[in-house]
Amino acid sequence: MNKFLEQSVAYLQQRGFEAPEVGIILGTGLGQIIDTIEIESEVSYNHIPNFPTATVEFHKGKLIYGTLSGKKVIVMQGRFHLYEGYSLLDVTFPVRVMHLLGVKKLLVSNASGAINLDFKKGEIMLIDDHINLQGGSPLAFHGVDKMGERFVDMSAPYDAAMNSKLEAIAKSNNITLHKGVYASVVGPQLETRAEYRYLKTIGADAVGMSTVPEIIVANHLGLPVSALSVLTDECDPDNLKPVDINEIIAMAGKAEPNMITLFTELLKQL
Repeated sequence: MNKFLEQSVAYLQQRGFEAPEVGIILGTGLGQIIDTIEIESEVSYNHIPNFPTATVEFHKGKLIYGTLSGKKVIVMQGRFHLYEGYSLLDVTFPVRVMHLLGVKKLLVSNASGAINLDFKKGEIMLIDDHINLQGGSPLAFHGVDKMGERFVDMSAPYDAAMNSKLEAIAKSNNITLHKGVYASVVGPQLETRAEYRYLKTIGADAVGMSTVPEIIVANHLGLPVSALSVLTDECDPDNLKPVDINEIIAMAGKAEPNMITLFTELLKQL
């Protein structure tokens, strides 16, 4: 893997990706933050050696480098998922690339469904902890111990200092920011009523199909990370309506300005 990582990093350095400070991964329907970045370089995933290619129609598939809130950032406009047929190594490959390029902190966003019915669609949840239901680990490969500690501690996978700042920013900007547990499933099918009840029973506040693999690898690399879930639907098993993906994308877009405020204000404080 090291050889593949080195090839990707060398290509991006040639394209001007120099001394980035913060990496940002954008989730489904969350791309408006790109409009606030002073872009210096952007590369399609399919041009980067060894990079996977985004196959989901509402994921753009670009790596963007520029300045946001006075910080040099690398932004993944579109991420990779197990449900696209990728391995957990593929899904997390960009996190390792960003780390080798010099990123010191990682911010992650996703669109998810609210299991906790006190949370409403259009609101945002700060991920405080997670449950991995994807059936594997991005660290379960031969030679992982040469890239970091094999048995990574996950007692506090999300950075407490950044999370505290995000809560303070939300309060000062009158943004409803819940805090809770994110469950990551494989997908791409949505959950059954029984599965929503199960997720609530085991302590999940929101459910999605991403994020956890990237968080695990960030912890493996010693990279402080914070993550926000934009809640796009309410998962009430007793009143479950058929899912409308277009409505989910629209709800993500509606809630995104608050997410952008949280991330841009946080960057000013890092």
